[in-house]
Amino acid sequence: MDKILNLNTKVAFFVYVFIDVICIGIGMGVPILSIMLGFPVGWYITRRVIQQTKFSQATLKQILKNSVLTSGVTFIIMIVIWGGTISWLFNPDADFQNFGHPFILYDPKISFIGWLILMVFISPFLQLLSTVFASFLTLIRWRSR
Repeated sequence: MDKILNLNTKVAFFVYVFIDVICIGIGMGVPILSIMLGFPVGWYITRRVIQQTKFSQATLKQILKNSVLTSGVTFIIMIVIWGGTISWLFNPDADFQNFGHPFILYDPKISFIGWLILMVFISPFLQLLSTVFASFLTLIRWRSR
């Protein structure tokens, strides 16, 4: 376990990026597995930061910074995947009805806009929330020992 926690920071980051890409690929562009990946990543970030420093205000800032960095990777991947479809909003001949997204707002174009907002902005934010939640659960457990 110590070998995994003592990985070089760049190696650990590239391993995370690889796993995140795999999770998004398995979800076919829907980052539900990446959101769930936030839980073990939050644990890993916290354990790694705790190992390197004593608990202080700087520890919390480092955990938050690393959590934002990991969800930023998912945000960039979502921009790459879904960003090209934004141009459809300005195309009057775009067929939103047969795009394949759920009609959550009962109108094809509005549902498409909602789908893009969900994929590009809300999903990385949910991953950030799951990472921070797992981080602070790990901190609570560590502090209670």
